[in-house]
Amino acid sequence: MSLPSFQLLRPRTLDETTGFLAKYPGDTKIVAGGTDLLPSMKQKLFTPPYLLDLRSVSELNGITTSDDGVTIGALTPLSNIETSPVIRRDYPLLHEAAKTVASPVIRNMATLGGNICLDTRCLWYNQSLLWRKSCGFCLKKDGDLCHVAPGGKFCWATFSGDTPPALLCLDAELEIAGPHGVRRVALRDFYVNDGIVRLRLASDEIVTRVFLPASAAGWRGSYQKLRVRGSIDYPLAGVAVALRIEPKSNRIKDARVAITAVNPAPQLVKDADAQLIGTIADESLAVRIGEMAARTAKPLTTSALTPEYRREMVRIFTKRAITAAAN
Repeated sequence: MSLPSFQLLRPRTLDETTGFLAKYPGDTKIVAGGTDLLPSMKQKLFTPPYLLDLRSVSELNGITTSDDGVTIGALTPLSNIETSPVIRRDYPLLHEAAKTVASPVIRNMATLGGNICLDTRCLWYNQSLLWRKSCGFCLKKDGDLCHVAPGGKFCWATFSGDTPPALLCLDAELEIAGPHGVRRVALRDFYVNDGIVRLRLASDEIVTRVFLPASAAGWRGSYQKLRVRGSIDYPLAGVAVALRIEPKSNRIKDARVAITAVNPAPQLVKDADAQLIGTIADESLAVRIGEMAARTAKPLTTSALTPEYRREMVRIFTKRAITAAAN
């Protein structure tokens, strides 16, 4: 499969980047590492007239620290996050999630911003043009039928990024730039639980930075991931758990649980923190939170694995993640 024709734009500054986005709104796709976009373009899922290559915008790359926390540029490769001493020491949950993404070669190219803004995936969508045409296309691309839930008009394609559930647990915020200026938004408010809409991001906007608050530094964490091939695949179910534990009493002072790859958006498990705070983590508590996570998960036939199996693995992974983080 070959790439469609396009004009390559190569800005060197953020101002040039937003200028191009304002000039060609809706006609431009942003490429950072290209590990997700370029294969999709070969499948003719996207045929943009313009491709905006950000690799020369150095101001969007790097990890910096301050009294308020850590700032990570959206162009920072996942391998840099994986090997960063600051991230590993202060935000171990993000370190653990980043190192599970694909393979070392992919992590050298893939960026944090790209992982946050991943397109949603589905067995009926992420296929070649010939394959999709033989099935009459789908609701997400070129068709009007959802093969996952026939008769419905809601797209169940799943979000499958590994770092966003960890970032949700760490109360991360995003900086978003566009021709009208810069805005800051909590990551939990960035996603739309719809396989087509996906993000609260205008066509002329770009995610520029990720902020991790100092208040989330030092939290214990664990990320558990289900995939067919253990070294390179997207998650088919993923659970992130972050805990802040009182050393003397061993009681949980604060907690977050988030899931990915089983809904059209990564999601925090509602009320999991209320159930965990003030308790000492044990097996019965982990099982109870696992049930809550499984109820939050809404996997359908968007992958080769059955929805029942993926939901059960959310339950099991939540239990494992809580146990691992607590210990």
